[in-house]
Amino acid sequence: MCSSDLELMRDVELPLSHLLGVMEERGVRLDGALLKALSQRVGADIARREQECHALVGKPFNVNSPKQLEVILFDELKLPVVKRTKTGRSTDAEVLEELAEQHPLPAKILEVRALTKLQGTYLESLPSLIDAAGRVHTSYGQAVAATGRISSSNPNLQNIPIRTPEGRRVREAFIAPPGHVIMSADY
Repeated sequence: MCSSDLELMRDVELPLSHLLGVMEERGVRLDGALLKALSQRVGADIARREQECHALVGKPFNVNSPKQLEVILFDELKLPVVKRTKTGRSTDAEVLEELAEQHPLPAKILEVRALTKLQGTYLESLPSLIDAAGRVHTSYGQAVAATGRISSSNPNLQNIPIRTPEGRRVREAFIAPPGHVIMSADY
């Protein structure tokens, strides 16, 4: 190791390691009641959008079933097959985005998928991870990401959507203690 590597380790990496340990132990305050209320609202929104999907094709179907969706999109609605997989015609997000230009159903399916992921990944799981002090404790990875960014896992708190109103609402559940702020930074 050269002296600049030792200086980087001594002056940056080790102090940061200590700070991340303190942050992990302290945790992040969350408003569990807000998350639960939001989960109920998003659940109702998912159900409403699923009904809209059914209305677009004139019958009920499982919007989460790739096989049923494949039959509806390609056999019943006669939309073009964009991509194939080993098991059949693809209904992945990329395909649905392309098909959305030709019919409203694919766009509605994408909306349902996004809300379902938000609900399952954050709205239903985060409240169960809140401790008696009202905090969630994540693990920060200092040297995990190839980009040099700090990562978060168990639970992952860094991929909460910000581009949708629902994602922004989830972020509102993170509470700064009095006299403090929560700051997000990226480069």
